Amino acid sequence: MSASAPRRQVLSVRGDDRRVRRDRLAAEEPLEIRVTDPAGVTSPVAVTMRTPGDDFALAAGFLVTEGVVEPGSIRRVAYCDDLEGEQLFNVVTVTTTAPAVIGEARRVAATSACGICGTTSLDAVEVRCAPLGPGPVVTTGVLLGLPDALRAGQRVFDQTGGLHAAGLFDAGGGLLCVREDIGRHNAVDKVIGVAALDDALPLADRALMVSGRAGFEIVQKAAVAGIGLVASVSAPSSLAADAADRLGLTLVGFLRGDGFNVYTHPERILG
Repeated sequence: MSASAPRRQVLSVRGDDRRVRRDRLAAEEPLEIRVTDPAGVTSPVAVTMRTPGDDFALAAGFLVTEGVVEPGSIRRVAYCDDLEGEQLFNVVTVTTTAPAVIGEARRVAATSACGICGTTSLDAVEVRCAPLGPGPVVTTGVLLGLPDALRAGQRVFDQTGGLHAAGLFDAGGGLLCVREDIGRHNAVDKVIGVAALDDALPLADRALMVSGRAGFEIVQKAAVAGIGLVASVSAPSSLAADAADRLGLTLVGFLRGDGFNVYTHPERILG
């Protein structure tokens, strides 16, 4: 817990009351992701800012959802053993059984705020995606219960107030996996990465709930993983809605209290 929520001394001001106290912050550190192909050649792919924890799942999810490696081709994930100190745990190498697709455009630095912006077009996503199935089909009551279920799983957020979360649910509203990160897309990659490492992709009949807004990168990552329903407590972007419409994905926004908006493919929601 200390790695993802370190303590720091702060001056707290509340009206006329001023005091020095210890506070927890959401940790943010760089993670370099490398790929070793079947020939033993290791190549750097990207550096992303993330909250430490579930690094192997983050690396696997990132590589799968960005189309660098094929699902099922991941043989081994490990921290680089040729490094020392803190850097050791900030570099992850994924070894694959099939060649990786690594172009110069992919060797970039990604912030925790957005994915690899501009390098993945909607047409490219459609090429990588298998057609989404009809599921999951959920009731209105199940949908309305997702935000509270996700919030209950945000343990580090309770300490810091500074992390996003993504949760994977079944059609009955059961929470299957929740991960937190300072970046929205990182939290999604971690959830998908857990499934990738378990060889459980595609995630048919599963729904994804995110704590922030639903941008294009979240929709495309969900579609690549085979997830047919994405819900958010906030607004989707116009490109996210366009992508969801073309990819056959149900996109729900402003899911809070007793209401929500359905932007695309409402046939997956009953009642």
